[in-house]
Amino acid sequence: QVQLVESGGGLVQPGGSLRLSCAASGSIFSINHMGWYRQAPGKQRELVARVTSGGTTNYADSVKGRFTISRDNAKNTVYLQMNSLKPEDTAVYYCNAIINFGYQYWGQGTQVTVSS
Repeated sequence: QVQLVESGGGLVQPGGSLRLSCAASGSIFSINHMGWYRQAPGKQRELVARVTSGGTTNYADSVKGRFTISRDNAKNTVYLQMNSLKPEDTAVYYCNAIINFGYQYWGQGTQVTVSS
């Protein structure tokens, strides 16, 4: 059984920063992609950022230059550093990982609220 456990969400003022973490645990042989998606009320879930096992990253246009994704392969953990947060970044953020040759897993979600 594989689990993704997220942490780091919360309430922050516009212009502030948050760091999300997601640790994968369980019967893991290999992890390919790890990434973050988000879903705002009334909207579809969208990709925020993703990093491959080799370190290649891609970002949604809306977060480029403000968010940074990184991973620690030794800890099976992915991070999302979010700077210059805007109200439109408010959403539930979900960790996602492709583990053990193609199985997709999701975290439980963590709320990020950007408001003054």
